[in-house]
Amino acid sequence: MTTLDRPSRRAVLAAAVGAPFALPALTACGAAEASPHRLRLGYFANVTHGVAVAGMARGTFAERLPGVRLETQIFPSGPSAVQAMLAGALDVAYLGPNPAITAWVRTKGQGVRLVAGGASGGAALVARKGIESVEELRGRRVSTPQLGGTQDVALKTLLREKGIATGSGKDAVEVLWMANSQTLDQFKQNRLDASYQAEPWVSRLVEEAGAHVLVDERTRWPGGRFATTCVVVSEDYRRRCPEQVEALLGAHVDTVRWIRAHRDEAATLLNSEIERIAGKKLKPTVIDRAMSSVEFGWDPMLTNIAEVAEHTWATGGIEVKPNLHGIADLAPLNRALAARGLERAADGGYGARGKA
Repeated sequence: MTTLDRPSRRAVLAAAVGAPFALPALTACGAAEASPHRLRLGYFANVTHGVAVAGMARGTFAERLPGVRLETQIFPSGPSAVQAMLAGALDVAYLGPNPAITAWVRTKGQGVRLVAGGASGGAALVARKGIESVEELRGRRVSTPQLGGTQDVALKTLLREKGIATGSGKDAVEVLWMANSQTLDQFKQNRLDASYQAEPWVSRLVEEAGAHVLVDERTRWPGGRFATTCVVVSEDYRRRCPEQVEALLGAHVDTVRWIRAHRDEAATLLNSEIERIAGKKLKPTVIDRAMSSVEFGWDPMLTNIAEVAEHTWATGGIEVKPNLHGIADLAPLNRALAARGLERAADGGYGARGKA
């Protein structure tokens, strides 16, 4: 458990169902031509990463990537997934926008590309009974899953807007970084006052620990939509295996459409997979509540992500004022969408050929 006073920007960085269609023939890529290629895919056992969870469980990813060996890694947070990707141990990751932004800035635009959105919504600041406003968090303990993660930046941005410092003392908020399961235990023991979380942990804290939603993040963005999950690929994989990236994104789109058309079945599937991965099934009230707050999709929401990048910089998450020009490559996604008769995704001026 680590307490946040005011870390340097450098310290933060260091921590950091559709119509039928023809499947393209996938060719071997790069140095993997002598053997079947593998795709190393990372995601979380979270409802907000439901597209990856369901896509793997239903076999959609494997079906759309014939001849490709899929290897999955489950991560506890975005910064840890980014570390694996930048170390060359991961090809594709579902993660929050802040780790993606940090990876882009750290590598000066050479390490990763954002290729699709994954989910909107499903994040909130929850507090224990008796705390009815953000101002009442002064002098109290608040957790986030990890330093530099999406919820960590969201919390710091909220506190900054309210003029509340982070650190020790009666007028500041003591921010702690801890595993989600530890946060739940701390709430049950009345040793933690609030936490900024993504689903299903928002609902678990409400349903199992008596917390209540203090700030639903949907209330902080126009139209209630903001990027919770995005799909990021390593630049090396994107260049070597463009057909596989497109096929994966086609599977992503197909899985989103299936979830939207089969919400109850999808909730049951996600719950079973969370139990398989994490060892414990969610209560029906928890999975139902969590699913109701998440919108699954492929919209990258790049204008929103650009604003999030400004928040990341303002709260110390990146050392330089961000320039996201070129962060996105939506060409593979738009080809997959066109093959399904769907409208193309807009890059908001942040695509490879867009305007910064």
